[in-house]
Amino acid sequence: MDKSARRIKILELLRNSKNPISGSELSKTFNISRQIIVQDISVLKASNHQIISTAQGYLLLKSPEKEVARKVVAVSHKPEDTENELKMLVDIGVTIVDVRVEHPIYGELIGKLLIETSNQIKDFMERLNSTGAKLVSELTNGIHLHTLEAENPFRLIEAEKILKKAGYLID
Repeated sequence: MDKSARRIKILELLRNSKNPISGSELSKTFNISRQIIVQDISVLKASNHQIISTAQGYLLLKSPEKEVARKVVAVSHKPEDTENELKMLVDIGVTIVDVRVEHPIYGELIGKLLIETSNQIKDFMERLNSTGAKLVSELTNGIHLHTLEAENPFRLIEAEKILKKAGYLID
């Protein structure tokens, strides 16, 4: 398969997937190296395809079929409270789009999360623990922002309430 056909097929796979697809999965699918997949994704991004890289893999942003409510919240907690924070939000039907911190040298750092299910939380926590990686919020002593989305805007109000009750919300 030539590279143009492979890139079209990558777009098709991403378009038809509800979940992110890892570079390793794509490299196995096409029997090529992960580095070639990284190059293909870069070329597709440069061609204005809205592909984002998340901790779970690559995702093609689709136009929302219906509008979603969106809110940025400021929170602070210890690293060991991360799983609890994510579970509280997912349990009420909120998607955690990203995590942001303000770094004194690099400025705003953004990590794409796109977490909306308990299984995604489990995968995120397993990767965190198995890699020994640090959370970006550890760069700022636990202070960070999350972009939250929900189909029902009242869920975002509820999200703020539960974050405040847990002592995580920064007013």
